[in-house]
Amino acid sequence: MAERSIEEEIKIRAQQGKRLARYMSSTQDLVENQIRKAQERGEFNNLEGSGKPISLEENPFEPQELRMTFKILKDNNFAPYWIELGKQIDREIDKFWKEVDYFKRYTTIFYSQGHSSPAERRFESKKAHFYSESRFTLQRIDKKISDYNLHCPFFRMGRPNMRIDDEIYKVISTVEKLIEELKQSR
Repeated sequence: MAERSIEEEIKIRAQQGKRLARYMSSTQDLVENQIRKAQERGEFNNLEGSGKPISLEENPFEPQELRMTFKILKDNNFAPYWIELGKQIDREIDKFWKEVDYFKRYTTIFYSQGHSSPAERRFESKKAHFYSESRFTLQRIDKKISDYNLHCPFFRMGRPNMRIDDEIYKVISTVEKLIEELKQSR
């Protein structure tokens, strides 16, 4: 007997849940219809602030006691050291990969033209110098990342240090693969 009452209770609650779901979906449809009709009538045209960027002056995540300080810094184009350092790191990483692309273009030009053995030795010397400079550049960027992590007040905003050997491997393998492709296409 007790099992039947539980089954009946389950059926009753399921019926109530269906009614609520039907009501909620009909309410949602009603609201969507009202919004669509208002759009068709042009009621959303020429609203105040339309077409202007949203003002995000107040950051809800910054501490209340630091808001004025941050506002003064922002108004005078100042940013904390770690933020400026992060921007500098991003610029240097972009510049590094642009230099890799530049060297790849240089390599393509070199192998597209006929060259003598002295020219080939000079190219090999330039390539070795480029790899060495690339390692040095990546080490310098990695030191800046360590500095950034030391100054960054938020653990989760820290940056992973570079795996310099892995990055150099990427550079060398892309250049050497390009050289092999260019030699085979001759």
